[in-house]
Amino acid sequence: MSDHPTFVLKGGRVVDARGERLADVVVADGVVRAVGVDLSADRVLDASGCIVAPGLVDVHTHLREPGREEAETVETGARGAALGGYTAILAMPNTTPAIDSAAVVNQVLELGRTAPCDVYTSGAITVDRAGEQLAPMAEMAALGVRVFTDDGAGVQDNRLMRRAMEYATGLGVTLAQHCEDDALCGGGHMHEGEWSARLGIAGQPAEAEELMVMRDIALARLTGCRIHFQHLSTARSVAMVRDAVAAGLPVTAEATPHHFTLTHAECASYDPVFKVNPPLRTEADVAAVRAGLTDGTITAIATDHAPHTPESKELPFDQAPPGMLGLETALALALTELALPLPVLLGAMSWNPAKVAGVDDVHGRPVAEGEPANLCVIDPEITWTVRADAMASRSRNSPYEGRELKGRVRHTILAGEPVVIAGEPQR
Repeated sequence: MSDHPTFVLKGGRVVDARGERLADVVVADGVVRAVGVDLSADRVLDASGCIVAPGLVDVHTHLREPGREEAETVETGARGAALGGYTAILAMPNTTPAIDSAAVVNQVLELGRTAPCDVYTSGAITVDRAGEQLAPMAEMAALGVRVFTDDGAGVQDNRLMRRAMEYATGLGVTLAQHCEDDALCGGGHMHEGEWSARLGIAGQPAEAEELMVMRDIALARLTGCRIHFQHLSTARSVAMVRDAVAAGLPVTAEATPHHFTLTHAECASYDPVFKVNPPLRTEADVAAVRAGLTDGTITAIATDHAPHTPESKELPFDQAPPGMLGLETALALALTELALPLPVLLGAMSWNPAKVAGVDDVHGRPVAEGEPANLCVIDPEITWTVRADAMASRSRNSPYEGRELKGRVRHTILAGEPVVIAGEPQR
């Protein structure tokens, strides 16, 4: 142990991939120096009654910068992430310009260098996410990009997607797919079903997602490419991924909090805050997503944090953009709504997504001597009420406004530095 340890997380219960134990955690020089009972240091951060865990990792964050800084910036998004317990986030490429070249990758990484969480970026699969020609994945991979996606749009061309998978396999990277068949869902603004018919809003059928899930499972079998399915939302999608995993195919999947807590009935208010893509589905779909998280078919909980300005979300339902805030509420929603053992829940929010993002050498690590000190301290019993105007984001489009949730982050530690203390940002 260092002669001058920086601080000790005192009185908590450590939960990581190795299990659970009561222990203090001493942090110095950016790493965990000791884990044990009755440890001391020059400075104490109270963790009594709390869970001490590896920092959370989000593999699906929209930071909007460059191009739409009025909705979010890398700095404001990262601050919200730190408040939510995240020590690493993966930025999506649907910015303006799209993150489809080394130049834009470098721009985003540079913007993230002083952020209160580690900011990684994905790269686009196709140039400008237009689905017509492959982006220069090799030059982006050379800068450390490990995940490629056209998120916000699915790659429609079967031949092009096969080529992308073959290219990705050679590079050793993962492709993440926003599964949506444009021909089926074009013009739809919510789930096609009972509520879209009642409300007179054009819908998107579940099959629009499921056809692309089915195609990409087949292409993963053909090419051996690692494919990650983003924001699964239907029961049949979950079932297909379950079968693919059982068959040993290199597929993983994520679910969002809104897809395991909300249904299409929320749209009865015509409030665009409930408009999201893929859309909110049926109660049966929500149950299937929860079951997928329970049995390990879905290994990651991702926020799909998608900020939009108040002016854009105040447009009529069919004109407003899809998307919801998620970074500051995801953990509490999971703790409140899911009956998962803590190691399973935290695995879905930390070490499993760290593997998908290719950052598991630094994030989601065991809380053990010599490991990087990327940690979060969670009070699982505290209750609080969601207020979008109190969030770090520049936007306010949370569908959980006024909802009481249980569980909140007390401290977040990034590379040994407390960036959130007692729920307050430190930088």
